[in-house]
Amino acid sequence: MPGITREEVAHLARLARLELKPEELDHFAAQLDDIIGAVARVSEVADQDVPPTSHPLPLTNVMRQDEVRPSLTPEQALSGAPAQEQQRFKVPQILGED
Repeated sequence: MPGITREEVAHLARLARLELKPEELDHFAAQLDDIIGAVARVSEVADQDVPPTSHPLPLTNVMRQDEVRPSLTPEQALSGAPAQEQQRFKVPQILGED
């Protein structure tokens, strides 16, 4: 596969509205060529028998059953609050919103 040319890099830069110096064109051409080569190598390894995955190991969520257990009443939870309103902690306004 032929390497990416500096003219192609210049064209891509124009499309992306990037201003590149002449020495940057050669530098990025070499880097992009390396990236394209790496992607091509990965494509060669991929096999039809291997399904695409987002993670190499199967993931499952470990969730417990949702069950009601004894807890504090709203009055008990708010008993030590310096200020409360409508069964909620009342705090100073910080964002200037109503």
